[in-house]
Amino acid sequence: MLPREGLIPTVLGTAVTTAGLALRKANPVIGWGVAGFGLAHILLGAIDLMEHPPE
Repeated sequence: MLPREGLIPTVLGTAVTTAGLALRKANPVIGWGVAGFGLAHILLGAIDLMEHPPE
């Protein structure tokens, strides 16, 4: 069974967002940038999940 389309970007976006928030103490600019990329992946993955319902 293959994972639903959009699930992998959503999960990876969650991991990247968490990493970005953890980086804020070391370098706030880079931390927020990485967190922003992660949030974008979560949003795009969620859109894919809504566009392609399970069969």
